[in-house]
Amino acid sequence: MLDQAIQTLKKQGVRQILLQVLNIAAILTSTFMIWNGLAVVTNVESPFVVVLSESMSPGFERGDVIFLRKTASDLYNLASGDIVVYKIPEKPIPIVHRILEVHTDFNLELSVNGGRQASRHRLLTKGDYNSVDDLALYEGLEWLEDEHIIGKVSGYVPYVGYVSILLNESPKFKFAVLGVIGLFNIFQRE
Repeated sequence: MLDQAIQTLKKQGVRQILLQVLNIAAILTSTFMIWNGLAVVTNVESPFVVVLSESMSPGFERGDVIFLRKTASDLYNLASGDIVVYKIPEKPIPIVHRILEVHTDFNLELSVNGGRQASRHRLLTKGDYNSVDDLALYEGLEWLEDEHIIGKVSGYVPYVGYVSILLNESPKFKFAVLGVIGLFNIFQRE
């Protein structure tokens, strides 16, 4: 099979191989531009996130893709029951949970993209499936604060993120997918 792939590459010639490389570069560049455009529009570094655990079941299941946004209005109007994604500085993975309690300090100001707000929130969150709140996850913090919030959930698509989970958790699956893509690219006829 490898010999056949090498023979096919030799037959294609330099021009065809360069065309394939340019096509791959165009796809990667377009993906990068779309991702960054969504990040600007939603004001979130990662406009969508894959749910990695069952802690928000039955609302969100493992593998669901959730869409985020973070406007000044979203932060100003945080309320109990809202679902947010937050990140603790010492933890590498963001967490998707529901707000249980909101305490607002009107004497502090919060800046979002240069806009000033006259409120500052202290938040307590909990996963819908969990029996206790997230206080133990905060590691040294009594509350979550506005700067820990990555974004507010604005929508979701069920189960689409399982591909991402499989690619990250199964090296064999990752190499199989890359191999199939590579073979399709090599044997592509125009």
